[in-house]
Amino acid sequence: VLGAAALLCLVDALHAFAIEEKGDVFKRTPCPAFLLFVNTAYLADMTFELPCNCKPQEVSSVIWYFQKTMGSQQTRVLTDFAGTVVVDSGQVRAGSDVLKRFSIRMFSLIVFKAQVSDSGHYLCGTKDGDFFYGYDVDVQPSRDITVAFVDRGQYVQNDYAGDFFNLFTTFWDWTRCDRCGVRGEQRRIGLCYLHSPRLHPRYRTALPNVTSCGSRAVLPPLHDPLSLHRPEVAIRSCLTPCPRTEVPKEGVLAISNVIAKLGRKPWLPRVPTQFHRQDAGTALTIACPGARPEHAVAWDKDQTRLYRSQYLIGVNKSMRVFIDHGNHLHIQGLRARDGGTYFCWREGKMVAGFRLRVTQISRRRRTLHDPETIYALRTIGIGFLIIGSIFIFIHLC
Repeated sequence: VLGAAALLCLVDALHAFAIEEKGDVFKRTPCPAFLLFVNTAYLADMTFELPCNCKPQEVSSVIWYFQKTMGSQQTRVLTDFAGTVVVDSGQVRAGSDVLKRFSIRMFSLIVFKAQVSDSGHYLCGTKDGDFFYGYDVDVQPSRDITVAFVDRGQYVQNDYAGDFFNLFTTFWDWTRCDRCGVRGEQRRIGLCYLHSPRLHPRYRTALPNVTSCGSRAVLPPLHDPLSLHRPEVAIRSCLTPCPRTEVPKEGVLAISNVIAKLGRKPWLPRVPTQFHRQDAGTALTIACPGARPEHAVAWDKDQTRLYRSQYLIGVNKSMRVFIDHGNHLHIQGLRARDGGTYFCWREGKMVAGFRLRVTQISRRRRTLHDPETIYALRTIGIGFLIIGSIFIFIHLC
């Protein structure tokens, strides 16, 4: 008993020591005497997190500031001064202002669905204007991204060498296979980086003289050649088995489950399904629940696989159904044959279904009492009066 009690006391002491060490992380991380900006780069529509890596021990809350350029007078405060601004990422719109797309959690700033306009300086400090840590964030556009299909023998763009700089691509790791049990696809995102000895000394980078192409460390004489190199994405096929699931023994399956399976299509997966009705001729965008642009996401329509090699945006100029680089499925000009069930894969697992029904817009004959008819007749009448007045005025003159 005494040994067990001693062991429990030792465990409690170690636990208290771990909590103290975790809470004392800011004491062990001194703030730099001269504020530097740490360079980070992301692709548009991604969500990024910026930790406040240092602060004085007496500071219990931090405020984040956003500046477009160094020394700019237009500084935006990313807090409400009364507490943490919390945002539900599922309700965030990509085109909204950054003030509606951020959250502060445990001194860290989280920006949802970042846009190119969000590029700039982010500073961690207090409401009195004391700054502790700074970031140089570069959000690179995904609209004109270069795509290479490895299975077709395509390769990424070559590096570019200038007089005082070099442009190249830094690739992230390959994503997981977006499907299991069948042929899937993998993506590899690459961002534009620059190597030059002529960088601003106030910016800190992972490698000497290397920074992202949209960084504020790049001096103005080097801005023009940056359009010669764009972000890239490489896509290749993959095949991975699905994880094994325990099959219940014979006779264990409930009668209700057996009845539920009667009349069910054998190929229809058992995933949460949302029902939606949309008018023909309109546009529709479907998002995979819980998916982000950096995730491995795939789409199927019933039993048809919508591979990126055929449905990625930009593969064909006249695409009505396509997948963008943010993993959203777009259908332009809905038709009756677009109806069906669309399934979403996330990180190699099917997670949701979207059953779409396309309805035809009923046509009705307008009467003279409709507001649209009255407006059209009034506009036409005013137009004839103006033209007639001009005609008569010309003849009188």
